[in-house]
Amino acid sequence: MRSAIVHDWLISGVGGGEKVLEAIHQLFPSPIYTLVKSAEKLKGTYFQDLEIHSSFIQKLPRAEKKYKSYLPLFPLAIEHFDLKDYDVVISSSHCAAKGVLTSPDQVHICYCHTPMRYAWDLMHDYLREAKLDRGVKGFIAKMCLHYLRGWDVHSAHRVDHFIANSKYVARRISKFYSREAEVIYPPVDLDLFQEKKGKEEYYLTASRFVPYKRIDLIVEAFSSMPDKKLVVIGDGPEWKKVKEKAGKNIELLGLQTNEVLKRHMQNAKGFVFAAIEDFGIVPVEAMASGTPVIAFKKGGVCETVVEGETGLFYREQTVPAIVNAVGAFERMEFDSSVCRKQAELFSRENFDRQFMQFVRQKT
Repeated sequence: MRSAIVHDWLISGVGGGEKVLEAIHQLFPSPIYTLVKSAEKLKGTYFQDLEIHSSFIQKLPRAEKKYKSYLPLFPLAIEHFDLKDYDVVISSSHCAAKGVLTSPDQVHICYCHTPMRYAWDLMHDYLREAKLDRGVKGFIAKMCLHYLRGWDVHSAHRVDHFIANSKYVARRISKFYSREAEVIYPPVDLDLFQEKKGKEEYYLTASRFVPYKRIDLIVEAFSSMPDKKLVVIGDGPEWKKVKEKAGKNIELLGLQTNEVLKRHMQNAKGFVFAAIEDFGIVPVEAMASGTPVIAFKKGGVCETVVEGETGLFYREQTVPAIVNAVGAFERMEFDSSVCRKQAELFSRENFDRQFMQFVRQKT
């Protein structure tokens, strides 16, 4: 069976999407097709020496840094890939990868991380963040996104079988594309994190500092609780905003290695999470370390954290809600082994078995 894998882009190093891509490639060693790649970012990674084909966007000015500026060209670029020599095409898509052209004799399976959020339910948030919510540039941006939504729905019908990375994403696929999706959770590297029972007196949050992660909200909440220590790992565009809100009880460590993250994850009494994620891999890594989670009750985290057993939820994305949740958390007891056992449901072994079984059934 000749197979090809299509992934949106390989630009920002190895994140959650790339870890799924790596797992798929190890199951089905195949050429990878992507809109644009960064050879520099891929150095020292699993992808460094693989056969990777990029689109014509790769040759456009400053494509590796400004690739998102070419968003209106993504549909054309992804459709330019000639995949006629393959029996099976597997797309790993959160943007345009699912839009590749295949024939009736080919099987196209899409592992959908999410329908493109900036074209659908989070459009207005992204436009505000990019300062494109008004004026002539804003009008042009909205027209482009209007066109992309139409193409996104149309191209969804080129997919023979959808896999969603959570029930939350499966519902979005149903709403936007009117398609059903099988749920196969992403693989979590459980070997990197080991359970630790003895905890220290601090809370942890770790994330890229971008608006929807709401690190600023967590920091503001803990700044109002000076008797409670919070360690923050990560970096990004909102660093200055977060730093301005940080009290003396907040320790900002910036971007750190996996080893440093692992150590802090194992020793923290609780991991605090405020984002709405399609799956949310970091809370699972916390539970793999035996650390319970305090999370906003929306998105994929509702499928990974068991309230009262491996953590607790708060119902509003507000400072008072986080403060109240921390207070409730400190009145509860959690078993680190229960947290670890819950995390093991999302192992690489489970992903490999379920994904391989799905592909065999559909081809």
